[in-house]
Amino acid sequence: MANMIPAQRNRTYAQTRRCRKIIHMSALVGGLVAAGLAQLPASDNALLVPLEITMVISLGAVFGLRFRDSFRTSLVVTTAATMIGRGVSEFLFGWVPVLGNIWDCLTAIIVIEVLGWVIVKDFENR
Repeated sequence: MANMIPAQRNRTYAQTRRCRKIIHMSALVGGLVAAGLAQLPASDNALLVPLEITMVISLGAVFGLRFRDSFRTSLVVTTAATMIGRGVSEFLFGWVPVLGNIWDCLTAIIVIEVLGWVIVKDFENR
């Protein structure tokens, strides 16, 4: 999993470790939420969007950004990512018992991980 982490440019080793912890924990919790609520359409979005907003705000704190700046970014990006990524996943397989749970779990983990590292790249370049 270490190879999947983007190369750092303007961040310290400590910032990278904190970002990794925040993103991986958010992805783990998001995956568990998605797996547990797979058969209920759009039910996990009510939990995943606040989780992702919290992740983005926490990442902003790592880079010393004001709460307002990271919150604004999080509202736009997380809502769009969750609605698109998770919506497609639920439509295709979410309703299928077991397979839907696994698929939704993996989709949530991937969406949150990618979203987290994209946000890190954005925040480190500010």
